[in-house]
Amino acid sequence: MNRKKKIYTKLKAKQKKANAKMHKSNKPKYISKAERALLDEQENQDTLNDEPEAQ
Repeated sequence: MNRKKKIYTKLKAKQKKANAKMHKSNKPKYISKAERALLDEQENQDTLNDEPEAQ
């Protein structure tokens, strides 16, 4: 019984890993706080440069 259980758990774990690789997560990629600040700063500069000056 013990030997069967060990084999079964190994095969089950292997199948679980293969299944996990097939189905990728829908979670968005992590972006650090510093990186987000940099992106916001660049976006703000772009919008400032795009706006025409009113005179």
